[in-house]
Amino acid sequence: MVSITLSTRLDLAFSQVERSEFMRETDRHWADVDAPFPIGFAQTISQPTTVRHMLTWLDPQPGEKILDVGSGSGWTAALLSELIGDSGHIFSTERIAELKCFGEQNCTRLGYTNVTFHLTKSTLGLAEHAPFDRILVSAAAKDKIPRVLIEQLAPDGKLVVPVDNCIIEIKKNSVGNIDYCHEHQGYVFVPLLFTKSAAIES
Repeated sequence: MVSITLSTRLDLAFSQVERSEFMRETDRHWADVDAPFPIGFAQTISQPTTVRHMLTWLDPQPGEKILDVGSGSGWTAALLSELIGDSGHIFSTERIAELKCFGEQNCTRLGYTNVTFHLTKSTLGLAEHAPFDRILVSAAAKDKIPRVLIEQLAPDGKLVVPVDNCIIEIKKNSVGNIDYCHEHQGYVFVPLLFTKSAAIES
């Protein structure tokens, strides 16, 4: 069997998921511009280049169980759905009820049945469905990596999370200890807001 590279899988996902379908109607003509655009409530649909970088570092595999923190428009959830296939599942969380509905409606309208959306106003992650093979965060934590997300990551799992102006990759080994941590500098995200969590130093 010929193995398909992650780069090729990402090319296919981005070609199959039209970004315009996840943007406000007034902004859809800008969908091919490599820049973030507002979706309301001081939130944005992220720059395509940044999303591709994060998905490359996350390295999602078919059949995996993935936590998508900050679902926003639902675009990233749809891309993840394409990457993991029908045998996997995406759990998308959002703290703003209107955006949770917006992302959910977008994905439902486009036929993404392996994505469920959850409103998490004051907590971070989705502990009741943990552990997750991969965790992707689309907003920036301040100063520290949230401990609750580390706790919700499965052994051999990967977490990709913005912290301040960098994106951090974390990987657990087979016994659940962190054995890889790498920072990618030079990114800007909306802030990650929550009220109930612990944190570890980045």
